Amino acid sequence: MTNEQIRPATAADVPAVRAVTDAAYHPYIARIGVVPQPMEADHAADVAAGRVFVTGEPVTGLVVVEARADHLFLDSIAVHPDAHGQGVGRRLLRFVEAHARALALPEVRLYTNAMMWENQEIYPKYGYEVVERRVDGLYDRIHYRKRLR
Repeated sequence: MTNEQIRPATAADVPAVRAVTDAAYHPYIARIGVVPQPMEADHAADVAAGRVFVTGEPVTGLVVVEARADHLFLDSIAVHPDAHGQGVGRRLLRFVEAHARALALPEVRLYTNAMMWENQEIYPKYGYEVVERRVDGLYDRIHYRKRLR
């Protein structure tokens, strides 16, 4: 399981992308009081735009990224609950950093809901630093960045 490749998602992956995203984020609905934004994303459009990368057969994890002028934005990372503890998230984060480097972008940025406290423990372990906490509409978010060497 640990050496499964991470590949660009295809149109055939869209149902799996939706299912893994929903499974990963559904537990947060009750806690944060709103549907997490990744669950409302247009997965087909993200896949068609080349922003989604998946791992596993069937798909167990994915990232949604967007190259911007001065950084790679990690829009979403999702690991199916059945695959927790298998290193899928770690491999996906490493992939995101390698992808940013390949695009010659100096940093990765992301945000997480302030009520998703598990993430606030995880991201600093991988070298991400808090930039700010900001309310965007219904979402109270903590913004992170990781500068790449």
